[in-house]
Amino acid sequence: MQPSKSKTASPTTRPVVPWNKGAFVGPKPPLKPKQVWSIRLTLQREGRVRDLALFDLAIDSKLRGCDLVRLRIGQLVINATARHRATIVQQKTGKPVQFELTEQTRESLVAWLTRRGGGLQDFVFPSRMDGDEHISTRQYARLVGDWVEGIGLGRSAYGTHSLRRTKVALIYKRTGNLRAVQILLGHTKLESTVRYLGVDVEDALTLSEGTEV
Repeated sequence: MQPSKSKTASPTTRPVVPWNKGAFVGPKPPLKPKQVWSIRLTLQREGRVRDLALFDLAIDSKLRGCDLVRLRIGQLVINATARHRATIVQQKTGKPVQFELTEQTRESLVAWLTRRGGGLQDFVFPSRMDGDEHISTRQYARLVGDWVEGIGLGRSAYGTHSLRRTKVALIYKRTGNLRAVQILLGHTKLESTVRYLGVDVEDALTLSEGTEV
C-alpha cells in the first residue's frame, strides 16, 4: 500500500513583497519653519482660503487630526472675532487641552469663515459631500499630502502628525522644556511626550552642554 501524500502545500518560490515596500516607515518628521512658510505662500498664491485656514490651525493647535476636523465655529469664534485661545476635549483621552491662535491663524480663519458662513454649532471645515458633517481625517491626510508635495517634499515622508509635531518640536529645541510640550500636546504622561518627540541621549547631552553652572 502506497503511503498517502502529504496535504501540506509546497512552499512557493514567488518572492514575498512587504505591504509597505517603498513607504516611509517610522515617525513622521515635523516641518521646518522655512517649509511652513513655503506651504503658506503656495496656498495664498493659489487662493486656497480653506486650506490655508486648516493648515494654520493645524500648526497652532497641535491637535490630532480627529480633533482638528471636529472643531466647531463656536469653539474658535466669539462676538464675530477669532479667539486668541481655545479649549477642546480630546477625543482620544477625554481630557481638555488648550491652544493658542496666533495673528496669522486668526486672519486666515476669519477669511475662511467669512466665505464659509454658518452658525456657531456648525463645523469649521464641512464635508463637501454632506455640509452637515465635517471633513474626514482621510481627506485631511490627503490635503496634507498635497501641501507637502506642492513644495517638493515627498508625500509619503510627511503626514498629519508632522503638523502636530511642528510647533512643539521648535519649542523643545529652543527651550528644552518637556513639561511645557507635554501640556501643549495634551499628553497624560511625560514618557509619551519623550517618545513622541523622539528625544534621545544626544538631545539631552546637547542641552546639558549648553548649560553652565
